[in-house]
Amino acid sequence: MLKLDFHPAGRHFLQIPGPSPVPDRILRAMSYPTIDHRGPEFGALGLQVLAGIKKIFKTEQPVVIYPASGTGAWEAALTNTLSPGDHVLMYETGHFATLWKKMAEALGLKPEFLGLPGIEGWRRGVQADLIEARLREDSGHAIKAVCVVHNETSTGVTSNIAAVRKAIDAAGHPALLLVDTISGLASADYRHDEWGVDVTVSGSQKGLMLPPGISFNAVSKKALEASKSAKLPKAFWGWHEIIEMNATGYWPYTPNTNLLYGLAEALDMILGEGLDNTFARHQRLAAACRKAVTAWGLEITCLDPAVYSPVLTGVMMPDGIDADAVRKLIYDNFDMSLGTGLGKLKGRMFRIGHLGEANDLTLMATLAGCEMGLKLAGVLLAGSGVQAAMDVLAAQKQKPELKAA
Repeated sequence: MLKLDFHPAGRHFLQIPGPSPVPDRILRAMSYPTIDHRGPEFGALGLQVLAGIKKIFKTEQPVVIYPASGTGAWEAALTNTLSPGDHVLMYETGHFATLWKKMAEALGLKPEFLGLPGIEGWRRGVQADLIEARLREDSGHAIKAVCVVHNETSTGVTSNIAAVRKAIDAAGHPALLLVDTISGLASADYRHDEWGVDVTVSGSQKGLMLPPGISFNAVSKKALEASKSAKLPKAFWGWHEIIEMNATGYWPYTPNTNLLYGLAEALDMILGEGLDNTFARHQRLAAACRKAVTAWGLEITCLDPAVYSPVLTGVMMPDGIDADAVRKLIYDNFDMSLGTGLGKLKGRMFRIGHLGEANDLTLMATLAGCEMGLKLAGVLLAGSGVQAAMDVLAAQKQKPELKAA
């Protein structure tokens, strides 16, 4: 086994926007003995997680669970609904929207990238009016699907999916709506059925607090109907055989049994807290984090407060400061990992994750590490972000009268 010389005291602070720290409860559940994936105990587990995950997506429709990363679920969404050469309208919000477009090209689709030019487009959410205008131009309905990212992990922007659905309907266009909420699910409000999404893509390693290795497609009736005539090659990714076997809690292949134990525990934790409470917790931590960034005198990557992400906050560095060098300094000195800038924003910003099993003290420790690291890096700060964030969080706490004994 590889021996590592780096053994700092205490826990490593994993404050990237996913994979997020895995709670001890979930780690213990994953350590249960592996069982027969064709036996009765597994069938009961399968039915339990299939029912529970629907509540997270807020859907009554099937949710297909794959033993794969979110990238696999991207491919499944495309291959189950589309045919070679199909025209797909995709919206550029950041690095992960760009990667999904590259996948579409590799699969033989014809993606059209829509969005605001340059870095500006990466710092704002989906502009639904641009989608509506483009679909109105497509009188022959050549465009078969619209693909957007709900929570763009590379920038900290959470787009308005309901507005995208409204735009498609206003244009009177039959295109399918495919949405990536890999980093949004279970952290930011998401409503598959209510928002009229046809395929929702997600993964296990973000708000669900699991290690990477499970991904999802939530599937509408319209998407299932489209899959009957879709011609892109698929075998492992095919929905119909999986959904058929899921009726009794099983899969047509060997699923990742111990990760499903972890998923069952994660669902208990999230639904036990209550989805609305979970979302509110993420929103308040995000608000405190943003207050810290502005108190430092630094710029938040997302330029539109209406679409600030509750999952992560992107922090822009002043000109001449290498964000990756700051990240390394923080890692070396304080044993904390922050998210790197990706694509067009490489070296210009870092990302603070505040998702999953996070609370007030988790955030405060994270911000303290950031503030100390920024000062060590020679970044001139306007004030204390730590104090600003504490003020936000403390203002929301109960303050009972303390009487002398």
